[in-house]
Amino acid sequence: MTRPPVALTIAGSDSGGGAGIQADLKTFQALGVYGASAITALTAQNTLGVQGVVVVPPAFVAQQIDSVLDDIGADAVKIGMLADSGIVAAVVERLVHHRVATLVVDPVMVAKGGDALLAPEASAALIADLLPLATVVTPNLHEAGVLLGRPVRTFDDMIAAATAIHALGPGAVLVKGGHTIDAAGDPSEDSIDVLYDGRDHHTFRAARIDTPNTHGTGCTYAAAIAAELAKGQPLRAAVASAKAFITEAIRCGAGLHIGGGHGPVDHAWAWHGDEEGR
Repeated sequence: MTRPPVALTIAGSDSGGGAGIQADLKTFQALGVYGASAITALTAQNTLGVQGVVVVPPAFVAQQIDSVLDDIGADAVKIGMLADSGIVAAVVERLVHHRVATLVVDPVMVAKGGDALLAPEASAALIADLLPLATVVTPNLHEAGVLLGRPVRTFDDMIAAATAIHALGPGAVLVKGGHTIDAAGDPSEDSIDVLYDGRDHHTFRAARIDTPNTHGTGCTYAAAIAAELAKGQPLRAAVASAKAFITEAIRCGAGLHIGGGHGPVDHAWAWHGDEEGR
């Protein structure tokens, strides 16, 4: 019996199950990839927001990474919430030690409700030390703005941001434009993402879906890219497949009724399709 593709997620835990480690593992499973994890922080979290965070000691984060990679290995690694500069440093050191070649970095900085998930001093370490190791980094508009120190709102801003973030060292940049506005300042009719690989800009579009159930969208999208890379897809094809997966997860998640705030996307959409109105 052959070993299946394996992806390792290094991220925070979401007790509500919609984002973070939980979203990543659900996504890996849905896409036929064996998922392993190294937890960087525990959050008390639900659809209404983050009520508490306990950060895992950096040495223990490193030990989790070693436990997985020394025995199971990983065809791709996905990075999510890293919490503080000590964890960033520990993660970078272990990635270099294990010569991780396929790395998806989702620079998780702020939760959807506005709660900070990355200490301010850790941003500089993430930019200087982690981004140059990335196969692809996947900021949303807000995160792209934090990385560059300027607003990123329009499609033209996204093109410029992808190019500028690429200059920070990653192999490629995917700027996720779920909240892009047009020249008139109105929300774009499409959800538009821009991939820059150092040579060309590639655009990925899907019809915007009007739903409050978008918790975990960024984690799920990045995890889907990692899963497709773990299966051997080239980057552009992996992003296209992941875009299709997250679009359907959002569409089917619109029919879920979980919690009283921003509900989760539906990671299991492929298993039940539109049954019961989803």
